[in-house]
Amino acid sequence: MGQPKSANITWVDGKIQRADREKLLGQRGALLWFTGLSGSGKTAIALDLERRLLQRGKLCYRLDGDNIRFGLNRDLDFSPEGREENIRRIGEVAKLFVDAGVIVAACFISPYRNDRRRVRELFSNPEDFIEIYVQAPLEVCEQRDPKGLYRKARAGEIADFTGIHQPYEAPETPTLTLNTAEESVEQCSARIISHLEACGCLCGNGKPAEDK
Repeated sequence: MGQPKSANITWVDGKIQRADREKLLGQRGALLWFTGLSGSGKTAIALDLERRLLQRGKLCYRLDGDNIRFGLNRDLDFSPEGREENIRRIGEVAKLFVDAGVIVAACFISPYRNDRRRVRELFSNPEDFIEIYVQAPLEVCEQRDPKGLYRKARAGEIADFTGIHQPYEAPETPTLTLNTAEESVEQCSARIISHLEACGCLCGNGKPAEDK
């Protein structure tokens, strides 16, 4: 990911480790990276997942593509260079959350494989990065068009729109593929929870968590 521009900085290790924070929370931190076209259902699934995890006493935090651009990334555009920096910053923020023991649901179109690969490479443990491909045909996403973005893109009011003007590079080997043209939001979030259970993210003191 490159070296810092400043040479006069030193990494300071804390006295509290990630394992200590995970023990406190009764879970294992992980990054759930939702990628897919606009309108594929990334945010809807993450919202339902966040609710379900909270009901189980698990800490999940959602990082949403639009929300991040209101603050941290408000200086970035949607050019390929702007998208690359957008994903780089989010990857670094998500890494901090995972180190804190939090389950992170990151919802970003993130159309380029290389950008997603660089985020994956931030994590030494491959189980920390869970790539979730939220799959839906372009025509289905365009029919849904929850934010009216496809209509604006077709009308020429939005440039550099993924799926219309810019390509989307689908994951080649995602951890999970959710087909939202055939599966409901609830079915998709249930599949994610099953995966989190299987990989030990929802276990506290060695025992699986139970629904309340």
